Amino acid sequence: MQLRLRRVDEALVSRLAGALRVRPATARCLVGRGVTEPRDAQGFIDPRLAALRPPTGLAGMARAVERIADAVVAGRRIGVFGDYDVDGVTTAALLTGFLRSVGATVEVAVARRDAGYGFTPAAAADFATRGCEVIITGDCGTSDLDAITAAAARGIDVVVVDHHTVPAADTAHPALALVNPHRADSTFPFRGMASVGLAFYVAAAVRTELRERRHFELGSRVERAGHAEPDVLDLLDLVALGTIADLVPLASENRILTALGLRRLQSRARPGVAALLAAAGVSDDREVDARTVAWKLAPRINAPGRLGAAAPSLALLLADAASAAERAQVLEAANTERRALQDQVMAEALAQLGDRDPGPAIVIAGDGWPSGVVGIVAAKLVDRYQRPAFVVGIDRETGIGRGSARTAGGVNLYRALCEAAPWLDRYGGHAAAAGFTVRRTELAALGEALGAACARLAAGSGPVATGRDVDAEVRLAEVDERLAQELAGLGPFGQDNPSPVLVTRNVRVSAVRRVGDGSHLKLTLEDDRATTRSAIGFSLGEREVDVGARVDLTFLPTVSTWQGRRSAELELSDLAVVS
Repeated sequence: MQLRLRRVDEALVSRLAGALRVRPATARCLVGRGVTEPRDAQGFIDPRLAALRPPTGLAGMARAVERIADAVVAGRRIGVFGDYDVDGVTTAALLTGFLRSVGATVEVAVARRDAGYGFTPAAAADFATRGCEVIITGDCGTSDLDAITAAAARGIDVVVVDHHTVPAADTAHPALALVNPHRADSTFPFRGMASVGLAFYVAAAVRTELRERRHFELGSRVERAGHAEPDVLDLLDLVALGTIADLVPLASENRILTALGLRRLQSRARPGVAALLAAAGVSDDREVDARTVAWKLAPRINAPGRLGAAAPSLALLLADAASAAERAQVLEAANTERRALQDQVMAEALAQLGDRDPGPAIVIAGDGWPSGVVGIVAAKLVDRYQRPAFVVGIDRETGIGRGSARTAGGVNLYRALCEAAPWLDRYGGHAAAAGFTVRRTELAALGEALGAACARLAAGSGPVATGRDVDAEVRLAEVDERLAQELAGLGPFGQDNPSPVLVTRNVRVSAVRRVGDGSHLKLTLEDDRATTRSAIGFSLGEREVDVGARVDLTFLPTVSTWQGRRSAELELSDLAVVS
């Protein structure tokens, strides 16, 4: 087990620990994340809505807000279109719920995988048939120039709310308004927001605009119509879902919105969320944190879209209490099917790779592989081989492949795909995750091009460090409820804010057993002063550990509750027998 203790300024650690009255390990985690001043640390530990910066620098925002408000006040029909992943579905749900709450007539749709990526000309035509004069696209639209041009030709104004990479010539975009922090003329200081976070900003700004237009005055007409001013904070549960699921950095605005959104999720105020938590086996007394979203909620919301149509997920997020439980079971069944397909594709991919060295990039394809699971398989291949992975599912009839990519080693996937563009029909995404379409006849050439591009980009990103980063080393006796609670306060954890990793060394194993289906490892640990702690190692059941062995452990301190009693527990990430 190779470990690297993060190098930090110990004087800053001591000063921060004293100012905040926290354990040195907690202060070390803060300093290791670049939080060195007590005031900044307070804001990091207790994110406040007031710390959000106004969206005035977001290019396109003012025009988008004006047009949406005009449509609401005039009673025009508004179309909302979202992509099929969690960010897209939550963006569509947020905008739809908000607009309906202020009295707008809304037609909503989400993408289907069999229709291709993003907003399509067919979707534009469908909204035109439904009588929409304005369309808002969420988590798509930046690259969908043909569809937006088609909508404009029908006299429909399109507002794009998206966070995907902007083409170089973004000034020629056919949308009425393009709200995207990656625009060259955007001066908003944080570019890492998910689309659902941008949609929250749009909703809040539209509410302010409608207030200034006296749309919410307490006249009897407005009250009878049910259009009292909504509380946009009620939308933050959707923001947390989409932000965590889309693996954007949990920093700056994302951190604040996600932290507040998790509190809203904890309240289970949205019937669809409450029903989905119940279907996933999350009890009412269990905390809903970022890991609950990532491991329990996001896969289930994603599942229908991965199988073809995300409409059931949208319906659940907009459901009332009467229909929520039934709709949640639809997602649960889809998730079960998704897991089976994923396992099958993963087995076939590993069989193709065999024992050969995949080179600088894994580029692999299979006939009939569902496009909805290739992204998950790509992520698993990255974990296994530590190389960028491009996984393609090919339609047997058309020979068209839909692929998904995940990165490793600092490779910017969007740049890699740009270099391989001559062999692609379409592509888009981010540095860390991307999607593309390719013809079967171009696969061999694409593999060579991506291999060369990834080799060059990996070399340009510098050497890749090996081993696990550790935030702090502690004695077993220091692992208690207080430390666990202090470290939990550094969440939400996710992209760019990983869970703290601590290490304790040379502790004795006094009891060993396998739990669950045998895949999890339960240990009782003891130090030389007879201090004992329990430890749980999820998916570590295959490790050979005997009673009496001395071990080094990496872990996150947590609080376990059993029969009403609380105690500190080590949640293991790795272990090594040292004697």
